[in-house]
Parts: sequence; structure tokens; C-alpha cells
Amino acid sequence: MILSNEFLRADGLYLRGLQPEDAFGNYLKWFNDPEVCFGNSHGVFPVSQKSLIEYIENSYKSNQQLVFAIIENQNHTHIGNISLQNINWINRTAEFAIFMGEKSYWGKGLAFQAGNLILQHGFNVLNLNRIYCGTFSNNQGMINLAKALKMSQEGVRRKAIYKNGNYLDLIEFGVLQDEFI
Repeated sequence: MILSNEFLRADGLYLRGLQPEDAFGNYLKWFNDPEVCFGNSHGVFPVSQKSLIEYIENSYKSNQQLVFAIIENQNHTHIGNISLQNINWINRTAEFAIFMGEKSYWGKGLAFQAGNLILQHGFNVLNLNRIYCGTFSNNQGMINLAKALKMSQEGVRRKAIYKNGNYLDLIEFGVLQDEFI
């Protein structure tokens, strides 16, 4: 259990930077769990503890991404990750990504709280103009989350993703600063 480095807080959770120690908890298990990886690009290749530690360490070196652990307030449990990535400082855009690993916390509104926190940070602190995300057409949870975060559907990349023997459409969403605030 890691309690340090609280960065942003909401009612039920807080965000903190990922730490190498996170790779020794349930985090590694999530990446290798087909149910957790159902609606995202993870789960195609096995993830090792070594590669996870390297990812965490590299996340600190880039000025084009902010990656946070989502920590549930009551038990200080690491339940997922959230990021702004592919930050383009010239065009003031970033890609939003979220990964809810602890299944017992699914459906409790914590993904919305975390998403709202990081979008507020992106628009109010980083002064981004546009934040976007993409999700598979069969990932209804992420589609609902994007809409709840005031994102509009901007397009569909037809059969852009091949996963589990099927081609899936990639639905793209985005929200502008003046639409969110």
C-alpha cells in the first residue's frame, strides 16, 4: 500500500504518480486479465513485471504524458490508471486514457470522478484546448464514460482494430475546453 504523492483528489479517490512498487501489486495481474483488457488495446501480449517497471519509470521521463494511479480513498487501494498522453503542446491537445483494473470497483462512478479530475487538470492547469479518446465499438462502458465527460463522438475508424479474432470499429470522441468548463 502506497500512500504518498497525492496529486489530485475527488470525493471517492485521489490520483498520484505511478511508482515502481505498483508493479508488485495487482497492477501486473490486470494487464494479463482478458476481462480487464476486454475493451482496450492491452492483453494482446503477456506483460512482465520487468516491462511494467520500465513503463512506470519511462512515464516520468516524458513531457508528453501524465500517468497517474487511481487510488480509492477509504482503503487506499490502487484500482486503476488514468493518463493524458500524446500531449501536443503546440496544438494544445492530449489523448485521455483510463484503465480500471480492480473489478470490484467497476460501476461505482469512480472512473467518472477520475476522468473529471484529469480533464479539469488538462483544461484548467495545462491550458489544453482539446482532449480526445478512442474506444472499441463493443466497449459500452467507455462510450458511456466519454459521453458523461461531455465528449462528442467525432468519428469512426471502421474495422481499425483486430482483437480476439474480430475486426472492431474504433469510435473517436473529443471535447473542447470551452465545452467542458
